[in-house]
Amino acid sequence: MSDRRDKERAESRDRRSFPRPPLWLNLTLILIAIGLILYARHERRTINERYSALFTRNAEAPAEINRIRAELASMDVNEQKLKSELDTRMTVVESLKSKDFYLSLDTSKNKLLFHYGNDIIREVDMQIGAPQTLKGSQKTYTFVPLKGSFTVVDKKIGLSWRIPPWVYLLNGAPVPSEPPTIENGLGKYVIYLPNDYVIHSPPSPESPLKGPKPGSFMVPESDLVALWPRITAGSKVFIF
Repeated sequence: MSDRRDKERAESRDRRSFPRPPLWLNLTLILIAIGLILYARHERRTINERYSALFTRNAEAPAEINRIRAELASMDVNEQKLKSELDTRMTVVESLKSKDFYLSLDTSKNKLLFHYGNDIIREVDMQIGAPQTLKGSQKTYTFVPLKGSFTVVDKKIGLSWRIPPWVYLLNGAPVPSEPPTIENGLGKYVIYLPNDYVIHSPPSPESPLKGPKPGSFMVPESDLVALWPRITAGSKVFIF
C-alpha cells in the first residue's frame, strides 16, 4: 500500500513538472487568432466585391461586343483595318469600367459621344474632313483618316490662327507670300489630338477654311462649349 502511494506521489510530481504557459503568451495567441479571423473576413469581402464588379462588367460587355461584331461584319475593309477597328472598339468596351470623362467618335455614323464611365452624357453630330493630299510648290500635305485610341494633347479657345498654305491649296487658290492671321480661323474652340489632328468648332466667317479641317472633326460650337470644362490634356479619345 505504501509503495502504491509513493508511486502516485511520484506521478503527481511529474505532472506538475510541466509549467503552465504564462498569461501574456495566452493573450498573444488569442489576439493573433482574432487578427487572422478578421483578416480572412476582409479578404473574403474584397474578393466578393471584385467578382461582383467583374460579373457586372461581363453582363454589360456581351451586348456591346455583339453590336460591334454586327457592325464590323457589314464593313468592307481589309484584315489590317479590321484589326485596328476591332482593337479600338474593344478598348472602348474596356473603358466602360472607368469613371472618367472621355470621347468616342463614330466615323460611320458621324457622331461624337461624350462619356462618363459607361454612361453617354451627350451625343453630337459631327462633320469629318475628307482625306486629302495637297501638293504645293515646296511641300506636300497629306491628311489621312484618323482611327485608334488617343489622348488629348491640348485645347485652345479664341485662337488666332495663321492660315497655313494647305488651306489655299485646298481651295485651289494661290498661296500668298504672307498668309494672314485670323482670330478663330480654325474655330473658337479647338481640341488638339496627336499629329496636329483636331476636334474644332466651325471656323469664323473671315477664315478661308470652310468646314472641317481635312482628316479632322468639326462639331457645333454650342456642343463644344458644353463639354469643354470636362475635356483636358490627357483625356481619352477613341475614334472608330
